[in-house]
Amino acid sequence: MSKGRIFSAMQPSGKFHLGNYLGALENWVKLQKDYDCIFAIADLHALTSAYADPSQLKENSYNLLLDWLSAGLDPEKNIIFAQSHVKEHSELHLILSMMTPLSWLERVPTYKDKLQNLGEQGKDINTYGFLGYPELMTADIILYKADFVPVGEDQNPHLELAREIVRRFNMLYKKEIFVEAQGLMSRAKVLPGIDGRKMSKSYGNTIPFAATPDEIRERVKLIVTDPQRIRKTDKGNPDVCVAFRFHKLFNEAEVPDIECRCRAGEIGCVACKKRLAEKLVEAMGQMHALRQKYEGRYDLMDEILEQGAVKARAIARQTMAEVREAINLI
Repeated sequence: MSKGRIFSAMQPSGKFHLGNYLGALENWVKLQKDYDCIFAIADLHALTSAYADPSQLKENSYNLLLDWLSAGLDPEKNIIFAQSHVKEHSELHLILSMMTPLSWLERVPTYKDKLQNLGEQGKDINTYGFLGYPELMTADIILYKADFVPVGEDQNPHLELAREIVRRFNMLYKKEIFVEAQGLMSRAKVLPGIDGRKMSKSYGNTIPFAATPDEIRERVKLIVTDPQRIRKTDKGNPDVCVAFRFHKLFNEAEVPDIECRCRAGEIGCVACKKRLAEKLVEAMGQMHALRQKYEGRYDLMDEILEQGAVKARAIARQTMAEVREAINLI
């Protein structure tokens, strides 16, 4: 029995890395077993910061879908589609923008932070679309009357705004059309970059999610270890070793043994990282096989997106019929 309906989306903003997978996608794959899931490629959202140069948007969207499929999202179990393929997202966003106080959008904590961060990257995002990003996110969620949205702590303010907009809409038009979606909190696994900093494409310290086994092995060789350790027989400190943090996530069974041998100087960093590399290759083996099934098959991916859009439109049209009646549109 389903526990309810989930909606979630990701922006197609570039190549996925292993940290992205552990941060959200791994959890999505688990949730599909127990919930009715709707997953959208948020290509309209991507335009809030990429409007000046959308040249990579289509390719990034295909790559994101490829990542989802290779991770194990099943298009037979879930509704998977591109946001721009369902026009009701834009229609509901426009209607919500008519009744949402400007101050509600301006007070979203992440707004000013992103305004500054993206501005420092040379992007002009002083636009209505960027300010209204949480409102489009609200439309995405409530269009499908989702019960839950998988979120991290940083997204909680957006979800609370969505609930406020729902309450305001239902109060103004005296109809309980929309559901106040609740956050489905999951403890995301935090994976550092191979240099110890946050894993980020801008730092060049990632392990690509699409990496082949040989590419994984080469990237693992670059992971920083205990800087005080010079010789293989030196006693190490796993607490400051990035490779050890990877072991905790991908090789949990051997962590006690590796920690003990490292502190005793009985295992060198090269051998330790070789073991980690093979565990990573093993963990990602099935995903690599699924990727090869879909890679370059734009016909298959288009079919998945179209089938998903058909299912999404059926739900969205019903919701919008209720909305149009509530606001007295002819």
